[in-house]
Amino acid sequence: MPKKIAFHHFGCKVNFSEASALARQFRERGYELTGYREQADIYVINTCAVTREAEKKCIYAIRQTHRLNPEAKIVVMGCFSELNPEEIRSIEGVTLVLGQSDKFRLFDLLEDSEPATSPAACDFVPSYSMGDRTRSFLKIQDGCDYYCAYCTIPLARGHSRSDTIANVVREARDIAAAGVREIVLTGVNIGEFGRHQQETFLDLLIRLEQEVDIPRIRFSSIEPNLLSDEIIRLVASSRKIMPHFHIPLQSGSDKTLRAMHRKYDTALYAGRISTIRSLLPFACVAADVIVGFPGETEADFDDAYRFMEGLDISYLHVFSYSRRDHTRAAAMEDQVPGHIIHLRSEELHRLSETKKHRFYEQNRGRREEALLESTNVDGMMHGFTGNYIKVKHPFDPGLTNQIVPVILDRPDDDMTFII
Repeated sequence: MPKKIAFHHFGCKVNFSEASALARQFRERGYELTGYREQADIYVINTCAVTREAEKKCIYAIRQTHRLNPEAKIVVMGCFSELNPEEIRSIEGVTLVLGQSDKFRLFDLLEDSEPATSPAACDFVPSYSMGDRTRSFLKIQDGCDYYCAYCTIPLARGHSRSDTIANVVREARDIAAAGVREIVLTGVNIGEFGRHQQETFLDLLIRLEQEVDIPRIRFSSIEPNLLSDEIIRLVASSRKIMPHFHIPLQSGSDKTLRAMHRKYDTALYAGRISTIRSLLPFACVAADVIVGFPGETEADFDDAYRFMEGLDISYLHVFSYSRRDHTRAAAMEDQVPGHIIHLRSEELHRLSETKKHRFYEQNRGRREEALLESTNVDGMMHGFTGNYIKVKHPFDPGLTNQIVPVILDRPDDDMTFII
């Protein structure tokens, strides 16, 4: 009887693509994949450490898994296990704690077989998600050289490194051949793609559009200083690359951006948004923002709020500052009290909702195309337009994984257009 193994991931799409690639490896070698909340012989938990709250969720999941099946092996890997392995080893039920390099030889470690050569921390290990035929998350880059004052990712994932264009194109063709309709390019800092092998992210996008027979390509978060006008113009002229941009802002105050050690100012950011809107007026543009960074005064927050209020963006991803050990921000004076952070976060969430309503109203009545997914939720199936507006349709299995024309007529209470 085959062993049962369950994978569970937290955090970014890079984590998801890596966990999915490992799961395929186990299935191909005779294991039975099962749901994380079902009985399994082995549970693999891929962790996140971007905030202390994320770490708490990982710890809770480990303990919950042990209660579910005290006899099972529990393997913990990912960013949290790289940064704080001893804390994880102290949790009852944990069998194995793996850092970022060792996780890629998980099968050999569990089977006690002769281990394959372990990739070095400086190596790029390709991976992509598969199983959901609708879309696949394809990892093209890993690590980061930016060392922003609040961030532990360079400590957890190491220096920036990436795949080659030739290999990404080859993997994208394999994904397309499996019936997937949308590829999402993901990484820690994807704008840095190819820097060490004299290739560029723009070159990659051009090659993917020309050489991969797939209807949709989307890319994840890209730094504003790396989002060139040439990339924006390519998206505007492309029928494959979706008009959807996720551009971290982190603060609308230049003083705070300097303290964060970000590589741009508000003028550059506003210029990127202006270029997008001049070429793609209905594109989705999302921005990450951190509230409560050390030293952020009420005046700094007001400046940031006014800047974001004036930006023509679709919505915000709001994060409360989380003090991370081994970062420069952790040692900074003037840490903002938690109750102040909470109040400022609520203001930005309200601003985000206002912008999202405006974005949906601007798109109301427009014709778009939506890629529909297979999940049946209360008799409805969901999907996303090219500019990342969520839609729903009465469940019809014949429409699964189909790109269908839609008219964005009316959103319901949960901001989903009924089609």
